[in-house]
Amino acid sequence: MAEVLVYVDHVDGAVRKPTLELLTLARRVGEPVAVALGSGAEATAATLAEHGATRVLTADAAEFADYLVVPKVDALQAAYEAVSPAAVLVPSSAEGKEIAARLAVRIGSGIITDAIDLEAGDEGPVATQSVFAAAFTTKSRVSKGTPVITVKPNSAPVEAAPAAGAVEALAVSFSEKATGTKVVSRTPRESTGRPELTEAAIVVSGGRGVNGAENFALIEGLADSLGAAVGASRAAVDAGWYPHTSQVGQTGKSVSPQLYIATGISGAIQHRAGMQTSKTIVAINKDPEAPIFDLVDYGVVGDLFEVVPQLTEEIKTRKG
Repeated sequence: MAEVLVYVDHVDGAVRKPTLELLTLARRVGEPVAVALGSGAEATAATLAEHGATRVLTADAAEFADYLVVPKVDALQAAYEAVSPAAVLVPSSAEGKEIAARLAVRIGSGIITDAIDLEAGDEGPVATQSVFAAAFTTKSRVSKGTPVITVKPNSAPVEAAPAAGAVEALAVSFSEKATGTKVVSRTPRESTGRPELTEAAIVVSGGRGVNGAENFALIEGLADSLGAAVGASRAAVDAGWYPHTSQVGQTGKSVSPQLYIATGISGAIQHRAGMQTSKTIVAINKDPEAPIFDLVDYGVVGDLFEVVPQLTEEIKTRKG
């Protein structure tokens, strides 16, 4: 069976959930070979093996931490040349998409971004995408070279599938461009204790109807009762009510959770583009004509200031 390269997104050896989802998809089209780079790369091996990686190629060098993107592209290209894979899968983060695009250019291959599913085809992997603000679903494949595919978080289940996970050192020669952009400082993001927005199974978002930064406490309370991440519409972010890092939409982050709850959000096309692939969508809005109701699985016509506190209390009661 052909091998499939999977780029590992990890923090000091802790593998992030989107990578484990990639391993599930990779097993549909071949044998997963993971590529882990930077500090803690070897520590990822046990987790990767547990989820189906037959081999784990590792490399650590100061360049991966001190410079942006290009050293990782150099390493992934070295892995590609060593393995000759049937496909290369990369998590669909901002950095992941840049890495994938640069790799595709280098190896002369086509690229598919933001896939939401992957299946084996007679002429190579077939990717499913949600396009044109999620108004259409397409199936496509790369017709030239080795497919480079980025996959959105929450597109596949995390499944245990124990494999050998043999650790192998990856020899990497860095290009002249690898040191072109240097990281001069880092500021850790303050932890909220909530899940990462793009990876969360449940997202609760607030929009213009929240009517003020102080009222986002209601949204956060509902989110915390569900163990959810908190999102915001562009209108709420532009008004300064919530950080841009939590914006969901065409100019913010794209999410695809199991459950998306939109509160006080009208449903402009820009917002829908960032959340329309959610598995189940619930909206709370006092305007029965709000466009968001054309999209939802369940809609509540009501004042969020009455509905959200009652919903939060009911959830807490049911949880014990």
